[in-house]
Amino acid sequence: MDQKILSLAAEKTADRLQAFLQTLEEDDLANLLRNQAVKGRAVGALLRAIFRGSPCSEEAGALRRRKIYTCCTQLVESGDLQKEIASEIIGLLMLEVHCFPGPSLVELANEFIGAIKEGSLTNGKSLELLPIILTALGTKKGSLACGKDELSGEECRKQLISTLCSGRWDQRYVVQLASMFKDVPLTAEEMELVMGKVFKMFSKLSLQEIPPLVYQLLILSSKGSRKRVLEGIIAFFNELDKQHKEEQSGDELLDLITVPSGELRHVEGTVILHVVFAMSLDCELGRELLKHVKVFDLLKASVFKSFKDLQLLQGSKFLQNLVPHRSCVSSMVLEVVKNSVHSWDHVTQGLVQFGFILMDSYGPKKIVDGQAIESSPGLSRTPNQHACKLGGDILLETFKIHEMIRQEILEQVLNRVVTRASSPISHFLELLANIVMHSPLLLQSCSSRVSESFDYLSLLPLQTVQGLLKAVQPLLKVSMSMRDSLILVLRKAMFARQLDARKSAVAGFLLLLKNFKVLGSLSSSQCSQAIGVSQVHVDVHSRYNAVANEAFCLEIMDSLRRCLGQQADVRLMLYEGFYDVLRRNSQLANSIIQTLLSQLKQFYEPQPDVLPPLKLEACILTQGDQISLQEPLDHLLCCIQHCLAWYKSKVMPAQQGDEEEEEEEGFYQELDDMLESLTKRMIKSELEDFELDKSADFSQSTGIGIKNNICASLVMGVCEVLMEYNFSISNFSKNKFEDILSLFMCYKKLSDILTEKAGKGKTKAASRTSDSFLSLKFVSDLLTALFRDSTQSHEESLSVLRSSDEFMRYAVGVALRKVQQLKETGHVSGPDGQNPDKIFQNLCDITRVLLWRYTSIPTSVEEPGKKEKGKSISLLCLEGLQRIFSAVQHFFQPRLPQFLRALDVPDSEEEVEVTVTQRAAFQIRQFQRSLLNLLSSQEEEFNSKEALLLISVLTSLARLLEPTSPQFVQMLSWTSKICKENSREDALFCKGAMNLLFSLHVAHKSPVALLRDLSQDIHGHLGDIDEDVEVEKTNHFAVVNLRTAAPTVCLLVLSQAEKVLEEVDWLITKLKGQVSQETVSEEASSQAALPNHPVEKAVIMQLGTLLTFFHELVQTALPSGSCVDTLLRDLCKMYTILTALVKYYIQVCRSARGIPKIMEKLVKLSGSHLTPVCYSFISYVQNKRSRSPQCPGGKKKSAAAGAVAMARVLRETKPIPNLIFAIEQYEKFLIFLSKRSKVNLMQHIKLSTSRDFKIKGNILDMLLREEEEEEEEDDENKEDTTSEHGEQNKEPAKKKRRKETKCLS
Repeated sequence: MDQKILSLAAEKTADRLQAFLQTLEEDDLANLLRNQAVKGRAVGALLRAIFRGSPCSEEAGALRRRKIYTCCTQLVESGDLQKEIASEIIGLLMLEVHCFPGPSLVELANEFIGAIKEGSLTNGKSLELLPIILTALGTKKGSLACGKDELSGEECRKQLISTLCSGRWDQRYVVQLASMFKDVPLTAEEMELVMGKVFKMFSKLSLQEIPPLVYQLLILSSKGSRKRVLEGIIAFFNELDKQHKEEQSGDELLDLITVPSGELRHVEGTVILHVVFAMSLDCELGRELLKHVKVFDLLKASVFKSFKDLQLLQGSKFLQNLVPHRSCVSSMVLEVVKNSVHSWDHVTQGLVQFGFILMDSYGPKKIVDGQAIESSPGLSRTPNQHACKLGGDILLETFKIHEMIRQEILEQVLNRVVTRASSPISHFLELLANIVMHSPLLLQSCSSRVSESFDYLSLLPLQTVQGLLKAVQPLLKVSMSMRDSLILVLRKAMFARQLDARKSAVAGFLLLLKNFKVLGSLSSSQCSQAIGVSQVHVDVHSRYNAVANEAFCLEIMDSLRRCLGQQADVRLMLYEGFYDVLRRNSQLANSIIQTLLSQLKQFYEPQPDVLPPLKLEACILTQGDQISLQEPLDHLLCCIQHCLAWYKSKVMPAQQGDEEEEEEEGFYQELDDMLESLTKRMIKSELEDFELDKSADFSQSTGIGIKNNICASLVMGVCEVLMEYNFSISNFSKNKFEDILSLFMCYKKLSDILTEKAGKGKTKAASRTSDSFLSLKFVSDLLTALFRDSTQSHEESLSVLRSSDEFMRYAVGVALRKVQQLKETGHVSGPDGQNPDKIFQNLCDITRVLLWRYTSIPTSVEEPGKKEKGKSISLLCLEGLQRIFSAVQHFFQPRLPQFLRALDVPDSEEEVEVTVTQRAAFQIRQFQRSLLNLLSSQEEEFNSKEALLLISVLTSLARLLEPTSPQFVQMLSWTSKICKENSREDALFCKGAMNLLFSLHVAHKSPVALLRDLSQDIHGHLGDIDEDVEVEKTNHFAVVNLRTAAPTVCLLVLSQAEKVLEEVDWLITKLKGQVSQETVSEEASSQAALPNHPVEKAVIMQLGTLLTFFHELVQTALPSGSCVDTLLRDLCKMYTILTALVKYYIQVCRSARGIPKIMEKLVKLSGSHLTPVCYSFISYVQNKRSRSPQCPGGKKKSAAAGAVAMARVLRETKPIPNLIFAIEQYEKFLIFLSKRSKVNLMQHIKLSTSRDFKIKGNILDMLLREEEEEEEEDDENKEDTTSEHGEQNKEPAKKKRRKETKCLS
């Protein structure tokens, strides 16, 4: 049969073929096709023959052809055919579709839609026909029967698509159906239908089916709806992530977690890959994504805003109660970094870029004196510091996870370190150190890039060099080539012309000496200092073992000895670094001590009778007129003293019985003898022996004066070093303590002379002597001995030192300087000055002593003699406590519990868990008692400085209280009571107390009621702007009085009002954002009215109370100056925020919601209590300006005073136009809101006079001419009496004011 059909099809005409096909039964033809197709024979030729003999122009042919289509689709779907045969059949069917009449196409389409709904398709191969059928249907003209309606081909196609999208889809065909629609012409409405259906199917598919479906959707998006596609994909994965987090954080069993984390992240990575690929083919899709995300700018702004919001929330209990806890942006971004390990290759590059953007944008900035504002190690970082840290964390975590990106991250970090010499780069050095610490062995592959950066060492600032070398130091232990290249660079730098390059060389060599331990050196536990790179594993068989290190270190020591002939700054670095080297590498002790001894001998007089014992002349370099220090002898002695003390306490006990070592100890004894001799001879020496008596020249303008200043500084430094040396060896000997006191007297005499005689060079001299040579540990031990040592055997010897008030004041003063140095630089000078553990321990000891001394002997009971010169010892102790509390909170935030525990009296009973709040409250009570005692004293005995310090200490300690604790509430009520009951006319104390009250109040609740009470007090004391009105005094707070009300309290309350306005503005912005999201759908906006209600109410209540606050202040007769200026600016902000609230309700009124009654009350209050008095206040300010008195005393003097007065007037009146504009804008939008809400909000508001501030030239010229005439009249009548002069001035001023009014109208 098949042969006959083929032979008839070969004829020229198809008549015989048509006649033959007419004779066949339907099933015969279908069976023939099925058999041929299954056997794999030439079914294509047979199909073409059948189509030729079944023309669509004849009804029978069209019917036969349609049945053949049905048969073929069933064959293809059966799965019995080879792929090639099935593809050939589908291809032939596609070619013939356009021949079908419209009704047949509708029937075929309905067959497909029915099969899809029933899920009867097996493999979906036949779905390739459906887009061709739908496309052909859309081209048919005339009416077609589609269901019950007669529709055009285009309309019929639309209805079929709608039916298809509204029906059930088997999840097996979703990808194929999505793919099918890309070949169908779709309108925007049809695209929306299709997208909606596909996105509904997302949740029903398995995770592995999502990426191919996303791919098809991205291709489909080329027809339009790109934004809809991207939003749908992002929303789906956001929801998936949310569910995944909930499952992981819930208590369900692990088996119930629907999606494994790894699988989800891999799928997300594949989707990202598809999106990136689609963007490369479709630029519009890329632009749409940028519009949707705006990548880095938006991310950067969002991160910063998130941290800023966090800061605002943390500082306000009012906001914390209203706004729920928000997820941390850092954890969200770092989670993306963590998830990027699952093949998110296209995200990785963006993460790196984003990390560097954050670090570049928000890193530390330079300030005026050249020092950088560094991030504090504490928790109270600014938004900038948080954002910078997040950038560093992103880069560090990305570096850990992604091997391919490591080279690029390291490259970019090193580029910034090397090229940004003039900018602070501590954040990049910290990141580099973290990267190296994480994987020094992995970074060996990048060692060449690190070595290249060493070539720039001589050009970089010293601080950068030290940071860079410290960061890469673990690499030096594992890379031979890197260490060798560094040594070459350092040797060249040692003899460079630039001083900084030589200092960098010394810093590098010292770092190497510290970290390459020689065999036999003490362990880190013996040294009481952990080695920073202990976690770096080094192969013991490499050349970097302890035996090889000895030769290496001795070689470096030889290089460093050459530095002893260079500039003073280079030698200074060496002396400051040797102690750390000795402590880390004890086997170098002999080499270091011998080097120092030979250096000291150059300046030491060996004869025991020679006075003075030091050759100070040899320490000074004279080159023509230039005189400078060549040998920092005081630092040399300081280094020797500390090295010697450490050696005797650590090394010698470990070497007891070792005869060889005992033989080598000769030069240690020699050093001891030299220091003993120095002590005796320095005590015997008079200032005349140094040529530094009172008659000496100390001016900085002469050579001899500069030389004397240098010598005096050296002598004072030597005295301090010898004091510490003698104390360390004294064993509480009375003779030694007498020597210490004698050395101090020498120091004191010179210090007094410098203070008295330095003249213009005082600042320079002061800076030279400001840093004490006493170590922090010695200061701690000395203060403990002076104030707390009650051992009977020590009593007699300590009485020597205790007898000198000046010495005790000096000891406390040095502690103050050390703490100040810590606050400014983050470290202290002297041994262990950069060891946080040792610094913290010493601070604890010092604080304990100072606290005991201040509380045991308060300033009020201190002997009168101790207060004569300078501050009393107790006051110095209090100042020390204030600085220490501040420093500990800044640098040692995590150790605060340990710090507070150290201050408590040790309890032998069983340890009970005591919270930080309880410990802080105990300390607070002591200082509260001190302040109450001070406030109870007579006015003339009141010590303002002490009161301020106590307030500062209480402020620091109050930060440690938990705001929800009863201790915090007690502190707040106590502070409030102090402010209410004490009426000291001391502006500084008032400011301190009020600041403390506000800081506590804000952490407990909103301070608006407090502001209202204070404004009433200010109004009562200063009077009303209308002189005829008598104001009733309220006296809520006694601390507000005539002297403190303005500007002190006034500026404080205005500053707090600004903060409240900022919070309210933030809430209104948040409310507006929620409304704009809710108005997307009417249902959402109508149902979402209630959740905003508490926030809206809180906002209106805040503004209402602030309105009463401003109502009082605006009627107050404030003095000219900052108070008036600030009040006008804050009123402008008030009206701007009222306008923002009105705009919010205009948005709200678009939905079914109206405005609440409480809002109507606020508007009424603003119209009755604020706007009218604002205009009165403006008139008061302008009248005050016009009444300003003329300055007597000549024309020049009058002109100068007039210019100053005019400048002040301009400054004060500048905010007035801004305020009037803000009021008018508020009223304008109130009118809009009235119309929108159908509520007459303007009934209580009197509209302002329209002011356009237009300058009318003709009137201005007339006024200027009149002013000139008035000046001429003033010159003619200047001989008249003062009273007549006053009368002449009054009338022209009034005339001028009236004309000004016309001009402004």
